[in-house]
Amino acid sequence: MKKIHTLIHSLNPIDFIVVGFYLLLTLLNLIFYTRLEYWYLFVLLNLGIISFVFALAYFDEKKGKLILPQIHYWYLVPLIFITFKELYFLVYPIQQTDYDYLLIAADRFIFGFNPTVALFKIANPYLTELLQIVYGTFFFLPVILAIDLLIYQEKINVEYEAFIIVFGFYLSYLGYLFVPAVGPRFTLHSFVNLNNELPGLYLTNYLRDIVNAGESIRSGMANAADIVQRDVFPSGHAQMTTLVMYLAYKFKAKTRYFFYINGTLLIFSTVYLRYHYAIDVIFGMIFVVITLTLGKPLFNWWKRKTGKSEFEYPQN
Repeated sequence: MKKIHTLIHSLNPIDFIVVGFYLLLTLLNLIFYTRLEYWYLFVLLNLGIISFVFALAYFDEKKGKLILPQIHYWYLVPLIFITFKELYFLVYPIQQTDYDYLLIAADRFIFGFNPTVALFKIANPYLTELLQIVYGTFFFLPVILAIDLLIYQEKINVEYEAFIIVFGFYLSYLGYLFVPAVGPRFTLHSFVNLNNELPGLYLTNYLRDIVNAGESIRSGMANAADIVQRDVFPSGHAQMTTLVMYLAYKFKAKTRYFFYINGTLLIFSTVYLRYHYAIDVIFGMIFVVITLTLGKPLFNWWKRKTGKSEFEYPQN
């Protein structure tokens, strides 16, 4: 029992929520195994990831030198994408329906029109090019902030930033599970004509292909709406970008002004580029509040449980 206690207490708050979320994914695979073709492979994958996190945390605490602490920071980067792709195989088979019609109705109720259609009136190749490039910076923003904090600030600030980002991603993934949707580029617009209807200049089509590939769409695929990942509600791009902007402000990060400008454009781009409904962005902001409200108490609760110092934002 003492060894198990030591092993559990070697987890930092980030490891703790990673283990918890992968236990949840494992449970979902076991509950819905009759609907999931590769459920047994994902159960093995999830248990392997949980074992890896425990081993990494234990050996980093006991013998952490040079490489182990760095792995302990950065294993989260590929893990977020691995988790995202596992959801690809879970969301639609579990729910077996899409809720775009509800999201479209919500937009029309709030605004009286479809925002992605209205924004087409201001579309031009220069703006499209800029916003598609900005949209492509999304996954780099938490990493840039983490590097900034690693260089200039205390270790606990970096740990808290990573915790909030991972916690925020996981909450958005729960949203995908409860409200699967494909987005306005498939429902309100023609996906196959997107490059012609909303053209950029030089990089737009290439960057769109990268986004599509990340969502399991191959170039020229005829049934893209059937294949695409259900990752619309809430807008993870709006949620996570806002969290990065907020943390950059609270920590007075050197890069904060870049995040303010880039982040504002990125949030606007989610609707302009037809990836999200406006209601997705609104709920992305609600998820920001939920993440920050629950995140700090949860982080400090685990710190207390493991006998570590609690986190407080730096004094302005």
